[in-house]
Amino acid sequence: MRNIIFLDVDGTLVDYHNRIPESAIRAIRKARKNGHLVYACTGRSRAEMQPELWEIGLDGMIGGNGSYVEHQEQVIMHQLISLEDAKAVVDWLHERGLEFYLESNNGLFASEGFRDRARETMKVYAMNKGKSAEEVAHQETEDVLHGIVYGGELYRDDLNKISFVLDSYQDHLDSKNAFPQLEANTWGGRGETALFGDLGVKDIDKAHAVDVLLQHLGDKREATIAFGDAKIDIPMLEYCAIGVAMGNGGPEILAMADMVTDDVEHDGLYNAFEKLGLLD
Repeated sequence: MRNIIFLDVDGTLVDYHNRIPESAIRAIRKARKNGHLVYACTGRSRAEMQPELWEIGLDGMIGGNGSYVEHQEQVIMHQLISLEDAKAVVDWLHERGLEFYLESNNGLFASEGFRDRARETMKVYAMNKGKSAEEVAHQETEDVLHGIVYGGELYRDDLNKISFVLDSYQDHLDSKNAFPQLEANTWGGRGETALFGDLGVKDIDKAHAVDVLLQHLGDKREATIAFGDAKIDIPMLEYCAIGVAMGNGGPEILAMADMVTDDVEHDGLYNAFEKLGLLD
């Protein structure tokens, strides 16, 4: 029986230096050669998927934490934030003095002061993901958010998510109250650090997107295996037949997973593929 494999990206498929472990590439290519399908399942929008990820030979992706589904370059589903909501969020962030960037499949579009405001936060983010203070001393925002655009149109109808720098955790809580029609989350690197808030399409998650893709493929949940490292991956791990947490994952996902593999930087993906018989 072929398996359908779903891989979170940051902290699962790529390490905390945004590198793809060579062992992970070998595992994915061998699994696909054995007839299994492999999809990225990430909070990233398509514009944030570095070319090296596609060069592995993925069968497609789920992006925007479940708002976008693609199979072999065919778009299966794409749910966007409405233009009305996008304008309201942009205005609210401006009024509150919070800097942000807009995530779409067409690019990442930053607010006027995002580069300067996010510089130090992005350094903390990179250090949370394993880099040293020396390594990030001269790091710029665009070194982490590749392809980010400054000066672009901010009232947009092509948005998967909106991320903003948190001045405090209260900003996240207030965003939940201000926009109950949208899904509010936080992110910030290893574990569950809250450096950024984000707002996306309501009532979508990675599990729902997996279900949409399975219906398209005509496959059943019994064939699915999911890998993740963060709280936002939990619905996907719960939905799939086997849920695997990376050893570097947060405490909540480690507690609920069917299997815990090694750290992303210690061949965790390869070792789990091997234990699950995907490389036989």
